[in-house]
Amino acid sequence: MIYEIVSLLIIGALWGCTNPLIKRGSKDIVKVKADNCIAQFLLELKYLFTNYKYLIPMGLNQFGSLLYFVLLQSIDLSLMVPVANSLTFVFTAITGKYLGEQSAGQKTYLGMIFILSGTLLCCYDKHLSSKSLS
Repeated sequence: MIYEIVSLLIIGALWGCTNPLIKRGSKDIVKVKADNCIAQFLLELKYLFTNYKYLIPMGLNQFGSLLYFVLLQSIDLSLMVPVANSLTFVFTAITGKYLGEQSAGQKTYLGMIFILSGTLLCCYDKHLSSKSLS
């Protein structure tokens, strides 16, 4: 059970902590201009693939997705999906605040408390159901 919780925390952290960094690393893409849509597309690709501030967080984010895919075979899907996705939101909000993005309001913090409480309840329920089966 600890393995699953740690794995889901890592996935949530990889997805959530990289979201604001990807946003920040790709913000100047709007400055890329070309005469036609094909040239625009190619210039945007060049911008993204030569921008380490975008590539490193995107690579870490995709590593989280790969880890998620690999763990689908060993972790219960009804636990994995809500826990990983809800923790992503929490890590995104914390990282955004740390990077100086707009401060979250009281409702956001209350939502984070509900998310973490729900996540703990899901894990506890799976733990109880796995104990009753053995």
